[in-house]
Amino acid sequence: MVGITRTSIARRIRHGIRGAIVAVVMAGLRRRNAGAVVNGVITLAAAFLPRVVERRFDVEFRPWQRVYVEVAMLAHAVGMLGPYDDTWWWDHLTHAHSATLLGGAIHVLARRRGRDPEPRVLVATVGGGVLWELLEYGVHAVANRLGTEPVLVPYGVHDTLLDLLFDLVGALVVLGFGDRLLRNFTREAERRS
Repeated sequence: MVGITRTSIARRIRHGIRGAIVAVVMAGLRRRNAGAVVNGVITLAAAFLPRVVERRFDVEFRPWQRVYVEVAMLAHAVGMLGPYDDTWWWDHLTHAHSATLLGGAIHVLARRRGRDPEPRVLVATVGGGVLWELLEYGVHAVANRLGTEPVLVPYGVHDTLLDLLFDLVGALVVLGFGDRLLRNFTREAERRS
């Protein structure tokens, strides 16, 4: 298999993930599931964020990092078709995974500015989780008032606390492994110092 590289394999995986997200949107349309459609469209757009970040901040994602971002998007999109309701651990997985993305971004920004990432990652990740939970409740309340299907659904106080716990788990993963796994984003800043 001459010519097959990690980059080309990752590219094929990413194309497959994007195709799967489009399939989620199509399934949402077929089922008249507004949550799946809206979340699918948003996650498909978010799957292209690494390219935007690379251009804007003059950094380069490793192939596995691009796949990691897109897998998070796919997990959220697929969750809207049933796993959030039917699979007890799905919500925990997606919260922890998303928290590593937010925490990773904060970690990189802190390191590039020569600051300690620990408090910033914890505050931003858990704070972002609190904002997300408030958004879920708000969207649900507005949808109920308008008599439409909500695109985000809160599952109660117990679920909210578990979501925040798994947001914290994601933050701790970043603090444990961020310097090693995200070095490609901070190396240039370290050379300039």
